[in-house]
Amino acid sequence: MTPDSPRAVAGEIVARLQQAGFAAFWVGGCVRDFLLGREPQDFDIVTDAKPEQVEKLFKRTVAVGRKFGVMVVVENKQQFQVATFRAEADYQDGRRPEKVVFANAEADASRRDFTVNGLFYDPLTQKIHDWVGGEKDLHAKTIRTIGSPEERFGEDHLRMLRAVRFAAQLNFEIEPQTFAAIQLLAPKIKLISAERVRDELIKLFAPPESERMNGLMDEWIGGESAHGGARPTQQSIYPFIHQSSSPAARGLVLLRDSGLLEHIMPELAATIACEQSPDFHPEGSVFNHICLMLGKVPAGASESLLWAVLLHDIAKPVTAERDAATDKIHFYGHEKAGADMAEKILQRLRFPNQQKEEIVACVRHHMQFKDVKQMRKSTLRRLLLRETFPLELELHRLDCLGSSGDLEHYHFLVEQAEELKHQPTIRPPLLTGKDLIKLGMKPGKELGALLAEIRELQLADELKTPDEAKAWVKKNLQV
Repeated sequence: MTPDSPRAVAGEIVARLQQAGFAAFWVGGCVRDFLLGREPQDFDIVTDAKPEQVEKLFKRTVAVGRKFGVMVVVENKQQFQVATFRAEADYQDGRRPEKVVFANAEADASRRDFTVNGLFYDPLTQKIHDWVGGEKDLHAKTIRTIGSPEERFGEDHLRMLRAVRFAAQLNFEIEPQTFAAIQLLAPKIKLISAERVRDELIKLFAPPESERMNGLMDEWIGGESAHGGARPTQQSIYPFIHQSSSPAARGLVLLRDSGLLEHIMPELAATIACEQSPDFHPEGSVFNHICLMLGKVPAGASESLLWAVLLHDIAKPVTAERDAATDKIHFYGHEKAGADMAEKILQRLRFPNQQKEEIVACVRHHMQFKDVKQMRKSTLRRLLLRETFPLELELHRLDCLGSSGDLEHYHFLVEQAEELKHQPTIRPPLLTGKDLIKLGMKPGKELGALLAEIRELQLADELKTPDEAKAWVKKNLQV
């Protein structure tokens, strides 16, 4: 740990508060992750110091929520949230309290969402303060609300989605009463803003940072529950994806089983019952296919790839047709319909335009990959030169691994892309509109069509230099 690391600076902030006579602790996710052997990136600090007292102790502060006792302390170019112990009351919109009352540490712990997020830690004495049973649930790998699940989820409906995210990412189980409350209250997730839902889904489906979850968790827990004996599995909740599967795949299954999926993305929920022909998809339904793909996403993959996986077959339920003669199921045009559906979903969730466009491009083009060996050279090169080709190629690889497992076309494309790297003259067009105007052509549709034809001949290796292209224009069009 370096002196300027987030952990070291967060420790210094606690020390300064305590030296001034205030109680101060780390709290929430940073304590949970720290105890699980993960290095937290964000450290939240709680104290009995009031906002104005925090301002006096630190040179740089930002009053992001003075009304709620929340300040941001800027130290060493890093930001740390420092909040006054508080109790909350009168939630009326399923999102935020109407008022807060400053309180003590125990009351502050009791207002939080889940027991594993309600632990307080003093980095100076290295002592854990647990007023909510968080240590026991951390040992048992259990997500449980603090107090009544219905009350906690009623206060902030987004907590239902957060429960799913924590269970998936930490490989924890959701305590039965907590899970039942999510199933009961799932429709209320529609009252939460699209932006907040989107942000939670992005975290839920985030790719793993490493191929194996690192940490001291197994050593700290000892491989047993707090009650002794092996930790039980939750087969009733995870009937298709086992707990050892990827967090994203487990998260999608939990969304399904909790009832949240049909209210967040009903289009994706429709894939659950959408069967596929076993000769192409031995894994069964479209939903199973997507889960298997999520389980194959490599560490460090882009956010856009995860969403391309989720949405690439989104239109199969609405395009499904069963051939009466062969009993095979077809999904003609699902890629085009899927691109339109994906765009609407991403727009609804308020995704940035650039990211939306690249995900939609992947959905629209993903069926082209099955025909690459039959493509004309020019057509294949257009595919290889698309800006989104690397993303599309990885989607294709996952698509294969989530079904037949046949990577023949993938390896072919990798070879073709490598060959294209050694032909730099292919990338820029040989001629521009200005070049054709200089040769005597007038601006208009004919000029654009001619440029497209020249580009086609270039990609087919029939024209290789600008001079060859100009000669072709003069010869064929008598310019």
